[in-house]
Order: sequence, then structure tokens, then C-alpha cells
Amino acid sequence: MNAFAHHLAYDFRTGLRDKSQMLMNYLFPLAFFAMMGLLMTQVNPTFKETIIPAMMVNAYMAGGLLGLPNPLVVSREAGVFRSFRINGVPSLSILTIPVLGISLHMVLVSAVITAGSALFFGAAFPLNWGWFVLIGLVAIVSICGIGALLGVVASNSRATVLLAQIIYIPSMILGGLMLPTSMLPPALGRVALLLPATHIINAFRGLALGLPPSFSTTGSLLVLATGAILSYALAAYLFQWDNNARRTHSPFLALLVLAPYLAAMLLSA
Repeated sequence: MNAFAHHLAYDFRTGLRDKSQMLMNYLFPLAFFAMMGLLMTQVNPTFKETIIPAMMVNAYMAGGLLGLPNPLVVSREAGVFRSFRINGVPSLSILTIPVLGISLHMVLVSAVITAGSALFFGAAFPLNWGWFVLIGLVAIVSICGIGALLGVVASNSRATVLLAQIIYIPSMILGGLMLPTSMLPPALGRVALLLPATHIINAFRGLALGLPPSFSTTGSLLVLATGAILSYALAAYLFQWDNNARRTHSPFLALLVLAPYLAAMLLSA
């Protein structure tokens, strides 16, 4: 237990010292928050109603999708995991510690965004703090699960960037961060249900902010929870200690993580 705690503390400090991780965990999401707060609240005053969850989700995706997978791939390529295996470090710890470390950074960024939105941009605080905290934790767990899975299946650092962007860019456009999903054309609205961000924002709107949700908030939480469980299970199942080792399972099995999101899309038709 002491070794796990020391490893977690080291990973957390690395997130503050490493330039690339510092960029994805703090600098990029907070700079984007400041820019959107200054711009969108002037162009669209109703954005103040959702700026807090929208910018939190962007921060989670920046850290969990753009920041988390690469260190996993780099460590595997450098033979760090081989050293861990020799010294008896279980694969579960290798996957769990980066997720917990980056989750702590996300909690700190969430607090800054929540306070800063109210202080600088006149945003209203959530009506239900219990749901706000719970949905935030579910969001972190679900997005980091996908990030960990990307880090396990990606063959190199370039692949992590490509795979993460496939999720990140559509999420920013279709996920309800900038405008409600209900304003999208019906076909795009159904496609948006494939994205975790869509379900996170929908749950925040209906349960924490007191705004009308675009669809069932219970369904959103169920999809996120199921997706999180699948992502961690698949990451553990597909985990490799070494890049040179022959894969015993196809990385395409990772696509099974889409099952709950695909079910949500098909049920909405």
C-alpha cells in the first residue's frame, strides 16, 4: 500500500513538472476557459448557464484523452513496464495510478473553473451540488477510462494523438459544449450520442443545473457508467508489458467500448 501511495504521489508531481502534462492538465483547458468565457458570454449570454460543465468537460478531455494515453505508450516503448513487471508491480497498478493522478489534477481544474466562472463571467452556481459532484466524478472516470484504453491499444505516440482527436474534435462540435444538442439537426443529434461528452453535458443540465435535458438523464448516467466499466475491463484485458511482445488479442476489441453509446444512438431513432 505504501508503494502504491508513493507511486501515486510521484505520478501526481510528474503532472506538475512535465511540460506536456502541465499543458494538457492545466494550461490548455484554463486558457480555453478564459477565451470562451470572454468570447461566448458576449456573443451568447445564455452560455453562462452551461459554461461551468462545458469547460469542465473540455478540461477532462484535454487531460484524459489528449494527455493520459501518451505517457502510457512512451513508458511501454521505453521498457519501463518491463522493469515494473520484473519488480512485481501488477498491471492493474500501472493502469490505475495514472488515472488517479490525472483525476486529482482534473478535480483541481474543476474547482478553478467553477469559481472563476462565477467570479469573472457571472455564471450561476449549480442548483444541486450533490449531483454536480457525482456527475463530475462519473465524467472523469468515463473519460479517463477511454484515455487509458487508447494508451493500451495505440502502437505509438502519433497514434494516440490521432485516436484522441477522433473523439475530442467531434465532442467539441456536437457534444453540447457550445450549443445544446437539441439544436442540432436530428441526424447529427443521434450521431452525438456516440460521444461521452454529450451524455455528460445532458446529465449536468438536467440534474445539476436545473435546465431541460435533451434526453433521459438516467439513460446518460447508465451509458457513462457502462462505458467506464467496459473501458477499464478492456484496457486490463488488452494490456501489453512490451511493444515487442506478440499481441494475443486484437486491439480492435477496444471498439466494444462503443457498445453502450451505440445502443443509446439506436434507441433514440
